[in-house]
Amino acid sequence: MKKVLVVIDMQNDFIDGSLGTKEAQAMLPRLVAKLAREREAALIFTQDTHGASYLETQEGKLLPVAHCVKASPGWEIAPALAPYVARAAAVIEKPAFGSLALPEAVRSLRPEAIELTGLCTDICVIANAMILKAAFPEIPISVDASCCAGVTPDSHENALAAMKMCQVRIVR
Repeated sequence: MKKVLVVIDMQNDFIDGSLGTKEAQAMLPRLVAKLAREREAALIFTQDTHGASYLETQEGKLLPVAHCVKASPGWEIAPALAPYVARAAAVIEKPAFGSLALPEAVRSLRPEAIELTGLCTDICVIANAMILKAAFPEIPISVDASCCAGVTPDSHENALAAMKMCQVRIVR
């Protein structure tokens, strides 16, 4: 079975930078181990990408913490993931929570299954899971809860419950 594994926003700012959490830091080694095991899966990474005027955007006004400014250290994908980024089918820069370019990149790989991991469960993971579910209603979509972290543990669990209600399989 051809599986596409999507790694959402595993960037320094979300791990130990301006929006980092201890849960994201604890999850990173689990994700590295998973990617080492998933040798047959096609990989796609996303990168939250903002410009210097981020705080002037709608998102920036509602989340007034500068983060993932293109070419800054916080925008970079975690160094521990570098070997996997190097073999990725695509790295998609996205200016918003969800990416409309993601389904096209996934479609080009002709998946039989799609799995998501990454940060933040309750913002970008759920947004992209719903976009992929809409684009591929007959392809099984799952989220590996052990390789995700949310803004808070409670919001992580709430997002997992919401995705489960939308027929996204939650792997624990």
